[in-house]
Amino acid sequence: MHDLIEEDPHTVLGRIQLQATRQETPCGDGKMIWHVWDQSGGSAPVVVLCHGGAGSWRHWIRTIPALMPGYRVLVPDLPGLGESDFPPDGDDAFAIAGIVADGIDAIGGAGVPYDIVGFSFGATMAACAGALRSGQVRSVTIVGSSGVGTPGSAVKLEKVRHLEGQERRDTHRINLNRLMIADPAKIDGLAIAIQDWNTVRSRLRTPAMSRGGAIMTAIGRLQCPLNAIWGELDAPANPKGPERAATLRAYRPDADVRLLPGTGHWAAYEAASAVNAILLEMLARTRP
Repeated sequence: MHDLIEEDPHTVLGRIQLQATRQETPCGDGKMIWHVWDQSGGSAPVVVLCHGGAGSWRHWIRTIPALMPGYRVLVPDLPGLGESDFPPDGDDAFAIAGIVADGIDAIGGAGVPYDIVGFSFGATMAACAGALRSGQVRSVTIVGSSGVGTPGSAVKLEKVRHLEGQERRDTHRINLNRLMIADPAKIDGLAIAIQDWNTVRSRLRTPAMSRGGAIMTAIGRLQCPLNAIWGELDAPANPKGPERAATLRAYRPDADVRLLPGTGHWAAYEAASAVNAILLEMLARTRP
C-alpha cells in the first residue's frame, strides 16, 4: 500500500496552512514569504525546509506534519518563486542563499542554531546557507540534488500554461511522471494541484544554479554534518540516484547518504513515510 491523500486538495492544503503563521522578511526591495509551524511557543529546535525549483512551501506538504510535534518548522517560498518577490541577483546561488539565511535569522532568532533541509534547487540553497552560517547550522540535508557530480540532461516537459480544465490536469500528470514521481499511481489530485499552483508562479531560472557547481562549492565549506537522500529513479539527477549517491560518498565519506528504491525526484511526496522516518532519524543526531 502506498501513501495517498484522497481528500480534496484545497482542504488538505488549507488545513495545513491554517496551522502556520505567515511572516515576511526582506528580499531586495521586496519581500520573502514564510510559513512557520510552531506548537512549542518558541522553545523547540528550528528546522528549515527549502523547496525545489518552480516550487513553494507546498513541496513539503507531507513532511511538515511529521516535523511539527518536535520542531519549529520554518518553510519559505524561496526568492522568485511562490509568493516571494524576485531577488536582486537572480543568477547567484550564494546571494540568494544569503537572503534566505538572513530571513531565518530574522524569524528564528539571530545566531539561533538550526538544521536545514533542501529539495532539488532547495538543496543548493540549504548547502549554501549552511556554508554562509558556519557554526550556526547544525546539519544540512539535501534531497534529490542534481548538482552533485556531473551535470545531467534536462527532462523534457510539456507546456501547460495555455491549457485549461482536464487537458491541463492530464498534462500536469504527464510532466509529474517524467520529472517528479516515478510511480504514476502515486500522482493524485493533490500532487497535480500543487504542481499547477507552483508552476504558474515560477519566475526564477533555477536549473542552471542547481547544476552550476554552487552546491559542491558549498559542501566543501560545510563545517556541520551532511545528510543526503535520493530516489533511485530520480529523473533530474541524471545519471540517476545511485550515481549521485556514489559521488557524494566519495567526496564526503562522512555523509549519511540514503537511496530509496523505486522512488523518483519528489521523494518527500512519493515516499513520504520513508522520507519522514529517515529525516527524523537524521535530525535526531543533532537535536540539542
